Amino acid sequence: MINEYWGIPVIIGAVFFVLGIALIIWGAREGRDYYDSLINKVDLREFFSKWPLRPEPGALKTGGWITIALGIIIAGIGGLLYWFNK
Repeated sequence: MINEYWGIPVIIGAVFFVLGIALIIWGAREGRDYYDSLINKVDLREFFSKWPLRPEPGALKTGGWITIALGIIIAGIGGLLYWFNK
């Protein structure tokens, strides 16, 4: 029964991996845009009031790395299922 289902964890792991890369890129872009907007402002109202609300760049990057790690683990489990059930 397990022989048929080894591909599911591999696919889910690959999706998590791609999602993690997208989150890291999004976090880097948000951080760059946020700090570039601070340079162009006369006052630092956005920096102190946190308005408009934006996702925190550090949280997006951390979530991306966690998602990549989970994707690798899940894909590894699928690979082990395939390897042991040839």
